[in-house]
Amino acid sequence: MAVKEILVLYYSVGGSVRELAELIVQGIERVPGAAARLRTVPRIDAGDQVPKAGPPYAELSDLEACAGLALGSPTRFGNMAAPLKHFLDGTAELWRRGALAGKPACVFTSTASLHGGQETTLVSMMLPLLHHGMLVMGIPYTEPGLNATKTGGTPYGASHVSGLADDRPVSDTERALAIAQGKRLAELALKLSA
Repeated sequence: MAVKEILVLYYSVGGSVRELAELIVQGIERVPGAAARLRTVPRIDAGDQVPKAGPPYAELSDLEACAGLALGSPTRFGNMAAPLKHFLDGTAELWRRGALAGKPACVFTSTASLHGGQETTLVSMMLPLLHHGMLVMGIPYTEPGLNATKTGGTPYGASHVSGLADDRPVSDTERALAIAQGKRLAELALKLSA
């Protein structure tokens, strides 16, 4: 059985979204037959600078080759951050060819406060995925942490409340939900590609 690669694509400033991305990778890699490809996007003003550390910048070929996609961004006034939107705005050629149609996808975010726009940010990331024909999945309430969380975690996708100073660690519940989301995405990608 060929290994199916799941793309985990994110933008992070303070590190919280990056940490969620790494947890989603853990969930993906718990599924036999699935592997994660971790990618990020540059700041808008970064030009062609190569990142000094961490995952490489995403290319359209990463999207085209993936069997599934987890997409993450910090919240910017209830919306995804501009660098991620800028990258997605450049995917028209993939859209024209239907290159992502039928692939499963999920979204994740981090906000400074509990009511800082997590769900609207998650929905904002879903919109281009729906236009691409992707099959957007959330986290079902069969995940116990979704009913118990006092921090992040929504049925729309994994999330984290980082605090105004970006100093709150990812809670045990947020961690479990992110891992569960990655695992669920990988399982669905394998079923769909069988």
